[in-house]
Amino acid sequence: MQLGGKNVVVVGTKRSGLAAAKLLRERGACVRAMEERPLTPEERAPFDALGVPVVSQEPANLAGDGKTPDLIVLSPAVPYDLPLLADVRARQIPTIGEVELSSYFLKGPVAGITGSNGKTTTTALTGHLLKQCGIECQVGGNIGTAVASLVKSSSENQWNVLELSSFQLESISHFRAEIASCLNITPDHLDRHHTFENYISAKTRLFEMQQADDCAVLNYADAGCRGFASKTKAQVFWFSASQPVPSGVSLQHSDLCWNGVPFMSRSQIKLRGIHNLENVMAASAIAYLAGANLEMLGPAVESFPGVEHRIEFVRTLDGVEYYNDSKATNVDAALKAIDAFPRNLWIILGGKDKGSDYAPLRSPLHARARAALLIGAEPPYLYAAAPLIRKALDGAVPLIDCGTLDRAIQYARSHAEPGDTVLLAPACASFDQFQDYEQRGRSFKHLVAELS
Repeated sequence: MQLGGKNVVVVGTKRSGLAAAKLLRERGACVRAMEERPLTPEERAPFDALGVPVVSQEPANLAGDGKTPDLIVLSPAVPYDLPLLADVRARQIPTIGEVELSSYFLKGPVAGITGSNGKTTTTALTGHLLKQCGIECQVGGNIGTAVASLVKSSSENQWNVLELSSFQLESISHFRAEIASCLNITPDHLDRHHTFENYISAKTRLFEMQQADDCAVLNYADAGCRGFASKTKAQVFWFSASQPVPSGVSLQHSDLCWNGVPFMSRSQIKLRGIHNLENVMAASAIAYLAGANLEMLGPAVESFPGVEHRIEFVRTLDGVEYYNDSKATNVDAALKAIDAFPRNLWIILGGKDKGSDYAPLRSPLHARARAALLIGAEPPYLYAAAPLIRKALDGAVPLIDCGTLDRAIQYARSHAEPGDTVLLAPACASFDQFQDYEQRGRSFKHLVAELS
């Protein structure tokens, strides 16, 4: 892709938008950025340093100095069907995402990991396994470091281990992963994709772009993942914690096995929950296919410290344990977190609704929870989840309206008894009260640390 002298508009100014603007400027493009809200001086400063003006997200601003853009680059948070872009597409001006842009310049093979839940843990674990096995790699994507920021440090003999969301995948047409994995598929981000079918189609792009000498690693127990096997030219490998697989990783008795041969004891896995067992299986398969020694994977998994905001132990106070799973931003993730604890839960739920059905939480919470503590904005906020959760869970578990995270923690502190667990697993996005799930999780940890 030749960018020298091209007029490029970057829509969205968060981490990925800034990384895309920097990459474009380094490649000689004339860049403008668009944002729907006014930026603070601190947010605007890095764009000023690049010589990139930031304008409001309006149709009139698409053409700077009267020049029609040659290319539009979208940050992941910006919908591909944004009405602002309707005229752009009608004029057949290329519109791509930050990951797609980066793929033209990124060196080295790619291991791309997607799924509704578990992506971050599996991506971080895969990078950890490769490094422990002496295989060069760098980790990024949706996990924190934008792919565009990895271009400069990439090299032909180094793996790029990337967490990839449906937002990043929906518009790819050049990006390719030599190893692609999907961990699971459950309804998520329906506020963005509108239908479950559209959401699946976005994930499908990762596998449609593969070639015959590539590898796909899929969850054998997940019907949605099995469907990707027919969408890819790659050789398919499986993982399953519940049944034998044609080729790949399975749990047999207390051992993880590759094609029936044990290579790791389940006791070496310190992460809680069946879903984390599946994450370890997927990461092990990816690492092995990338060149790791099977015999080294067990000790490498054993040394993995876990990932912040994913069933993260915070502290024990007066016999009550506190866990932060702020990354549980949908119902399926919350269900997996609940499954990791047998009983006596005080679960904190709520935030920005994403078009979710909260009814699946009824049975497990009735069996395991002492109460659900509801947080988040209330109507007239358009996407308030608390009223929907209240309606879905009524009669299944005591519901305590707390409103804010600090009040939920104080309520749990006053009522929890030794042996109980306080779990932040909101089943919702954080954007009604927090900047992102990371800020929500760190706020939880800060508030818990201050308890006396």
